[in-house]
Amino acid sequence: MENNQIPNNKSNGPKMNMPRFNMNWIYVVAIIALGLLYFSSGGPQNSSVAKTASYSDFKDMVSHSYASKIVVNKGQGLLRMYVKPEHIRDVFHQGTQQTGTEPYVEVEYGSTDQVEEFVNKAREDKVFTGDFVYENRKENEFFNMMFYNLLPIFIIIGLYFLFIRRMGGGGMAGGAGVFSVGKSKAKMYEKGGDLGITFKDVAGQAGAKQEVQEIVDFLKNPQKYTDLGGKIPKGALLVGPPGTGKTLLAKAVAGEAGVPFFSMSGSDFVEMFVGVGASRVRDLFQQAKQKSPCIIFIDEIDAVGRARSKNPAMGGNDERENTLNALLTEMDGFGTNSGVIILAATNRADMLDSALLRAGRFDRQIHVDLPDLNERKEVFKVHLKPVKTDDSVDIDFLARQTPGFSGADIANVCNEAALIAARHNSEKVQKQDFLDAVDRIIGGLEKKTKVMTQAEKRSIAIHEAGHATISWFTEFANPLVKVSIVPRGQALGAAWYLPEERVLQTKEAMLDEMCSLLGGRAAEELFIGSISTGAMNDLERTTKQAYGMIAFAGMSDKLPNICYYNNAEYQFQKPYSETTAKIMDDEVLRMINEQYERAKQILTEHKEGHAQLAQLLIDREVIFAEDVERIFGKRPWTSRAEELLEAQMRADAERMAEERAKELEAKEENI
Repeated sequence: MENNQIPNNKSNGPKMNMPRFNMNWIYVVAIIALGLLYFSSGGPQNSSVAKTASYSDFKDMVSHSYASKIVVNKGQGLLRMYVKPEHIRDVFHQGTQQTGTEPYVEVEYGSTDQVEEFVNKAREDKVFTGDFVYENRKENEFFNMMFYNLLPIFIIIGLYFLFIRRMGGGGMAGGAGVFSVGKSKAKMYEKGGDLGITFKDVAGQAGAKQEVQEIVDFLKNPQKYTDLGGKIPKGALLVGPPGTGKTLLAKAVAGEAGVPFFSMSGSDFVEMFVGVGASRVRDLFQQAKQKSPCIIFIDEIDAVGRARSKNPAMGGNDERENTLNALLTEMDGFGTNSGVIILAATNRADMLDSALLRAGRFDRQIHVDLPDLNERKEVFKVHLKPVKTDDSVDIDFLARQTPGFSGADIANVCNEAALIAARHNSEKVQKQDFLDAVDRIIGGLEKKTKVMTQAEKRSIAIHEAGHATISWFTEFANPLVKVSIVPRGQALGAAWYLPEERVLQTKEAMLDEMCSLLGGRAAEELFIGSISTGAMNDLERTTKQAYGMIAFAGMSDKLPNICYYNNAEYQFQKPYSETTAKIMDDEVLRMINEQYERAKQILTEHKEGHAQLAQLLIDREVIFAEDVERIFGKRPWTSRAEELLEAQMRADAERMAEERAKELEAKEENI
């Protein structure tokens, strides 16, 4: 039996968790106290209403017995006549709730003797029976005015320094405050293994892992390289689209090497104060040299590494450029950074300064691309480990269903499938849950409650059936999986395909894809007699693809073998003349019109099958590839993806038949 002992403390009494003392408490209490003093302690005059009047009005009010007390201020040449409560409405035309309990009338007087003579006569006539006093408040008024006018300024200054402390890491021990604003904000791990991530957690990306493996080997066994006179790269830049695992790969490098790991974002260098970014760069490398050998990882380095020539700000002192200059000097300047290896990640390598990319700073650019088919299988295996799946889930089929998905997208698919299964109260996640998750991520949430007229539903069915028909009878079009007219996201209908990933795209394949995209608009014109806005997304994709083929790929008859691609930013001139632009426009129009006429020709030849397909969509809202095959027959061209899809369909049909047979047997036994 385990004996869990409690460590002995110096005192056996109850341990109280007292809050830690912080100087900020004193600042807050002082500001609140001064604010309350300013708004609540302005003297008795702040609690009542004052009114100015002439000396003759003052004499008239005293004669009518309105005065309860008269105070003469010799220093200011003013007197205050306090009004009796029963006469407040006669003087101020308001009640005591608006004027306060002691409202007064302020009057300028000429001679004190005249005031005394008038007050004595009023007492003799018994129209004034109150107090008559003198006071000299000139100095007191001056100090009060200075206090009440300067107090808001002191409060603002106090709040400013409080915010500066917070921005500069004011919570640090020793009250570093403003003086710590130039310190590095990098998060340090004494051992990269503390992150708990290794290369086993990075699925796919075999080429990228092989590149960074040398960095790990050098940190573990540097003698192996130095004996041969070799030098490890000082820096490696991870380049790739978002979600491909660049940050995860850097964490895995630190985890495998087991060395100190400094992690920060490029935006952490940029601050509102001039010179802070450069100071933080120097502080970061100073800490790294003390911990060498170590790794510095800068995520989203384009925040500070943008090319200086591409910066639109002209003139002035650019803080980003100062930070970049400091980074360039620290990475490979006059000093040395032995044992410090810099890893950086960005998805905008074309924006980086050329001095940052040269050998000696970032010797290697490691491309972390979107995973291909085999890599997606590995990514699915990693993310499916914690998910309870049944036998119907085929990883190979899921990998083919997610072309162009990044590692983050695949993780989202697995999580979304688990949520869908839980929503349906399933004990395990099934294949259909994953397909629904893919549909949810690509197209958005289904909107089954969206109200549509019967004419709109028929138009959408004819449109989507046009896409399906064209893709069935074009050689290089992607194999069809299913067609739906259920509104999803911003789309009123959609068609799902199982694309076969090709390294190279031919002109014929791109033209077939354009023809398939135009099939929906062509079907509307042929079988409805009018066109709608439902083809806006199709036309946008077709136009972009046509311009890409002509301007970049050199696939035009009039402009063959020419590429006008230009990567220069902030350039106000096109890399071609107006005459060439006119030729491009004409070629794009000709190419799109040719494919549109081709789509109408295919639809005319198969109009009966198209009509059956559209009616089936209206009746069932969702149809699959086997429904299209039953109407049009077997597709003339068969690819590897289609063979896999057919095999999967046969397996699903056999499984469903077995389940039905078991259900029938169970019913017979119950009978």
